[in-house]
Amino acid sequence: MLGPVKAVLLVGGMGTRLRPLTYRIPKPLVPVAGKPLIMHVIDSLPNEVDEIIIPMSYKKSVMEEYLVRNRPRRKITLVDEPDPLGTGGAVKNVEKRLDGDFLVINGDSVSSLNLSQFIMFHRQKKAFASISLWPVQDVTPFGVVELDKDSRIRRFQEKPKKDEAFSNLINAGVYALDHAVLDHIGKGFVSMEREVFPKILDKGMYGFRFDGYWVDCGKREGLLEAHWAVMGKDSAVVDSRSVHGGSVLKAPYVIREEAIVTGATIGPRAYVSERAVVGLRSHVEGSIVFEDARIGTNCRIVDSIIDAGVTIPDGQEVVSEILSNAKPDKA
Repeated sequence: MLGPVKAVLLVGGMGTRLRPLTYRIPKPLVPVAGKPLIMHVIDSLPNEVDEIIIPMSYKKSVMEEYLVRNRPRRKITLVDEPDPLGTGGAVKNVEKRLDGDFLVINGDSVSSLNLSQFIMFHRQKKAFASISLWPVQDVTPFGVVELDKDSRIRRFQEKPKKDEAFSNLINAGVYALDHAVLDHIGKGFVSMEREVFPKILDKGMYGFRFDGYWVDCGKREGLLEAHWAVMGKDSAVVDSRSVHGGSVLKAPYVIREEAIVTGATIGPRAYVSERAVVGLRSHVEGSIVFEDARIGTNCRIVDSIIDAGVTIPDGQEVVSEILSNAKPDKA
């Protein structure tokens, strides 16, 4: 991988596990700590990446409108993917736009992976394919990877039992691939992880382990966790004009500009967006309140996501929910 590279950003899918939030916006535009999920990924890309290719179909027009209003500093190309093609099929579908080695990035997660270091690792190893790896305590929901002393991948193991796992390193969804990998991807729906990687294992696959954080944002729990990871454990960001009347603030929390918090308890782990209102004696903990939402008095909001413009009546309790005014698109 020499000189400029292209990155394929995988953001396909309808975000079903984040409904009804994703009835309003596509998953890549769901905010994480005040910035769309996709922009966390794009902003982490090093200067080596000169073009980002994004295959998508669901609410593609919403994405196009966002990019017109908020034009990133590098070239972004949206490509139609009318039918789901899987991680491998989506890459194969944009094959004609790839003219050398390239990156593939799962856009459903946020992480502390240093992509410049990852690209350098791939180059130094002269790898056919490199995979980012993240250590976890519970490997059972994931596929794990075993490395040799040189970080070369020896074998894969899919969703092992705890006592049978030969590693605690899982695939973190960022790949650096030789252009010839495309020759090993068939047309149609193809899983890169289950179908392609096992076929090319003997051609020189390497694993790059990183520390810090990695969070899958595909469901409510993950989206909440992503906020806390990005915010940091001790975050205490507040616009002093927003807090009134003896409110209690417990870090980590963020209260954005023009919000109104009056005599309420915010945190620990709370994100209150612009122009949101939290009423007297209400408690927001482990939750996100998006812009222009209104939480009445004596409410309790725990481990939940309150979407933009939603009103919570006085005295309501919301626990482990996503509340939104958005409705499914009409067929």
